[in-house]
Amino acid sequence: MPELRVGPSGALDGLANALEARVPEIVASVVEVATSTGDPTDAGPVAEVVRRATYALAEQLRALLPPGQEPQGPHRYSGAVPAVRAGAVPLLRVTRAWLRWRDLCVAVCADEGARLALDPGAVERALDAARSSCDAALVGACSAFDDERRRVQDALTERQAELSFQATHDALTGLANRAAILALAQEALVRARRRRTTVAALFVDLDNFKDVNDTLGHRAGDELLRAVATRLDAPTGGAVLGRLGGDEFVVLLEDLTGPEHAFDVAARLLESFRDPFRIDGLDGRALSVTASIGIAAGERQSAEDLLRDADIAMYRAKWSGRNRAVAFEPEMQWAARTRLELEIELQSALDRGEFFLVYQPTFDLSDMRVTGVEALLRWRHPERGTVAPGEFVPQLETTGAIVSVGRWVLDEACRQGAAWHAFGHEIAISVNVSARQIESATFVDDVRAALEGSGLPAGLLTIEITETAIVRDLARSAICLESIRAIGARIAVDDFGTGYSSLAHLQCFPVDALKIDRSFVSGMLQGRESEALVHTLVQLGRALGIETLAEGIEELPQLAHLRGEKCASGQGFLFAEPLPADEIRAFFANWSGGVAALGTA
Repeated sequence: MPELRVGPSGALDGLANALEARVPEIVASVVEVATSTGDPTDAGPVAEVVRRATYALAEQLRALLPPGQEPQGPHRYSGAVPAVRAGAVPLLRVTRAWLRWRDLCVAVCADEGARLALDPGAVERALDAARSSCDAALVGACSAFDDERRRVQDALTERQAELSFQATHDALTGLANRAAILALAQEALVRARRRRTTVAALFVDLDNFKDVNDTLGHRAGDELLRAVATRLDAPTGGAVLGRLGGDEFVVLLEDLTGPEHAFDVAARLLESFRDPFRIDGLDGRALSVTASIGIAAGERQSAEDLLRDADIAMYRAKWSGRNRAVAFEPEMQWAARTRLELEIELQSALDRGEFFLVYQPTFDLSDMRVTGVEALLRWRHPERGTVAPGEFVPQLETTGAIVSVGRWVLDEACRQGAAWHAFGHEIAISVNVSARQIESATFVDDVRAALEGSGLPAGLLTIEITETAIVRDLARSAICLESIRAIGARIAVDDFGTGYSSLAHLQCFPVDALKIDRSFVSGMLQGRESEALVHTLVQLGRALGIETLAEGIEELPQLAHLRGEKCASGQGFLFAEPLPADEIRAFFANWSGGVAALGTA
């Protein structure tokens, strides 16, 4: 349109000046259109776009540049689309506002051209050029918005895929999580009914995994779990694997002709654990781990029922000695229900006064003198009678109630020891404490209060703690045990030889006695390994000036062997079962006969 190119000082300057003069009015009108739907919209970006676009159009009128070409100058039009995008204004609303702006600008220019009596044809052609430029900019905005929409949609799709994976998979191992396993198990049950085949769930739980976390740390525990997840894959032949949480894994088997195949898979799983695991942080040492497996196979109403029964069977495998597979049987449900009821009733057993202590004597093996007693916790249930500690102490540990119950044990044992002392029996008394107690900020004060409240001489109290509990937190344990020694009480390491500790730890802690685990005592006459271990532990104690005490002596040949090894002390059913407090004094008085009977062993 060369006939209309009139330069910045030409007649069309009037149109440009009119647009610039009415910028506030135009901005207000367009913002009203953009925000008229009632949706929350930031008017700032819209106003900025309209202002910049109007000034840009005024420049174009001055220069009459070809449609779509952006004029140079202080009011560049290039920021319009990003500004609208930053304000999160919907594209439809942008389009309406844009058309409103175009119509307003055309109306202003038409009015001003008529007022200035400009050539109508020239004004119309100038306005056509402005409309074309505006429309081209609108097309560009739509294209930019469409590109942005695709980018956001792609990012959203990718994020949805990530969230979907996270919702159905375990973050640590990448295996299916509980929600996914339940869904897959439900689908498998439906398919099995249709195909008349068998579904099985194998509930795999690592044995003593808590000891790994406590002694080696949670990082090593996590690495072990990842290694276990990898190792479980091969023996299962591509079956569905999942991690339910903690050290609990599950294997889903479909299209079985019978439960026998599930036992075959379980046997291969157990075999896969024979090779030790090598994980970072163990200085190249191998970690041996076993697993207990519960099997539930056959028709179930729901996936929850299938996994519940496999879980119950797994606990039966634990109770039966670990490192084995056990299939679910209906009567196991009754046992599981009973266990749950006991857990509930255990919560108020201390307040109801249902706990009591029994005492098992310990002896000097050289002359069979009674040297002390070990206080052992029992629960007298109002309906079930006396409950064995193995059925309730783990629950006390899990819930943390062991701290308050352990405080009661300390008070009661010290009170009873002081009463025997008052009758002239210089008998030491040992009390077992848990890792949770050692970790308690009040434990040292609890020991001090028990001694002061009872009047028992501190030297007659021995605190027994397992080696696993000691190395659970070496720094805290060292401080705690040093404080106990400062009070005057003795320290014994219980079940020594069964954990993951180093013998070097014995030199780091104020240990007075080592208790040799009953499993080594019972096995020392049947195998060279246990015999050699007992010999090593006794010699170690002698070298370090630490008393050695053998647990679980039940036969005369065991006693003779321990005497031959020069083991200092012992206890077991060969001498006496745990006795109520009112029978201990009579036992002290009558033990001379026992000395004669065992003196030649």
